[in-house]
Amino acid sequence: MPCSIEGSAGSCGTGCSVMIPELQESIMFSEETRHCNGKDTRRERKGSGAVAAAATQRLTSLLTIIVGSVIIVLRNEGYGLDVKIRWNHFTAAGRKKNTDIISTVEFNSTGEFLATGDKGGRVVIFQREQENKNQPHRRGEYNVYSTFQSHEPEFDYLKSLEIEEKINKIRWLPQQNAAYFLLSTNDKTVKLWKVSERDKRPEGYNLKDEDGRIRDPCTITSLRVPVLRPMDLMVEATPRRVFSNAHTYHINSISVNSDYETYMSADDLRINLWNLEITNRSFNIVDIKPTNMEELTEVITAAEFHPHNCNTFVYSSSKGTIRLCDMRSSALCDNHSKLFEEPEDPSNRSFFSEIISSISDVKFNHSGRYIMTRDYLTVKVWDLNMENRPIETYQVHDYLRSKLCSLYENDCIFDKFESVWNGSDSVIMTGSYNNFFRMFDRNTKRDVTLEASRENSKPRAILKPRKVCVGGKRRKDEISVDSLDFSKKILHTAWHPSENIIAVAATNNLYIFQDKVN
Repeated sequence: MPCSIEGSAGSCGTGCSVMIPELQESIMFSEETRHCNGKDTRRERKGSGAVAAAATQRLTSLLTIIVGSVIIVLRNEGYGLDVKIRWNHFTAAGRKKNTDIISTVEFNSTGEFLATGDKGGRVVIFQREQENKNQPHRRGEYNVYSTFQSHEPEFDYLKSLEIEEKINKIRWLPQQNAAYFLLSTNDKTVKLWKVSERDKRPEGYNLKDEDGRIRDPCTITSLRVPVLRPMDLMVEATPRRVFSNAHTYHINSISVNSDYETYMSADDLRINLWNLEITNRSFNIVDIKPTNMEELTEVITAAEFHPHNCNTFVYSSSKGTIRLCDMRSSALCDNHSKLFEEPEDPSNRSFFSEIISSISDVKFNHSGRYIMTRDYLTVKVWDLNMENRPIETYQVHDYLRSKLCSLYENDCIFDKFESVWNGSDSVIMTGSYNNFFRMFDRNTKRDVTLEASRENSKPRAILKPRKVCVGGKRRKDEISVDSLDFSKKILHTAWHPSENIIAVAATNNLYIFQDKVN
């Protein structure tokens, strides 16, 4: 069965800013496969259930696109209304290899494109289908637009270290013309890619024949005027800039400035400022490397520019602190403008306190007024005007506190989870273990835990949702920690900038959900 949607009582599981109190235990499930050439397989009806015969088609040697549709019937008894929300579910499944594990997910500024990077150094771009009047239910499906190899494995002969091809981050640049630009980075090198379409080819060269071979000028008896001939649409990805040799340590973040001329790249100890047009020079704006490395107490874990003020940026550390810096104050921003840090409760102090307080992700909201941080167990929201404590704290999987020792032994305690805002900043989404991901409504304080999975059992016409978890705390009838699969984890998520469309990466599977109110 291609997907499994889990809901919780008291929330609809849509990720919308408005949560509906009761989830009716009636889900109709239908499934269809979309081929890369745009043709659809016909659906087969079995009884009264809308169940389609599962079919797959290989899309190159890397990807298979499996498209599903889930209709969830919700009942809002408080208003006496029945609301139907259809979730469209797409799965991009790579071959089950370590290099196919998705390492980053990112929508562009309009939401028309979705880019993913994996441990094999590949970037896959999905494009959203345009609305079809004949098939309105197909609006929102994402199909593979382009696939290219962004980074290759390298070897640092000076330090005798292998440099992985894994894509750590992808960031889109605003569209300026018909082409699209994005930044991708591995541990050491940032690349600027241009993705463009070509549907014509030049013909009729005088010094080249039709096969591209150079002609002898002595044999040319007449001159021809080159012309453009129509051809099948082809998407090209070309590297326009390569920014390298500026980071001694592993790059963990890149962020495009609001001036769209510069961007910054952050590694464990330094943050560099780059101009998008200059590859051989960068400016070091943060350097926390001590003179004696034995005195090192913290490292940089994430960094991001303010969405509107091009002089302001924020970076987080492994000690759980967030520093706001202003580049107008000095060229080297070692002295922060503001320090956000929550006082530690002495009663909760343990051997793992410093590890679980390390911030793995930091993001401004769309207005730039608030900062969201993600540590191992919680998501916190900070007001830029209040530094001493967060204004909101959400427990993601507090039931794991009893298993911190085991998580430390298998290194899961060092997993770096990301978190995202929805388009209106009213809902927060983040991942967890067992392919669970959580949504928190900031207005109603309700939350829901969903599961991204693709089961291989026989398709059924009816799926009954089970309550996974409410409030992040373990209860007697809820999550059993011992039954969790810690090898299945959702570290990377993305939310459409203006609609309720979410992308969730679960190892080598990409799940895209969209709600549709009929």
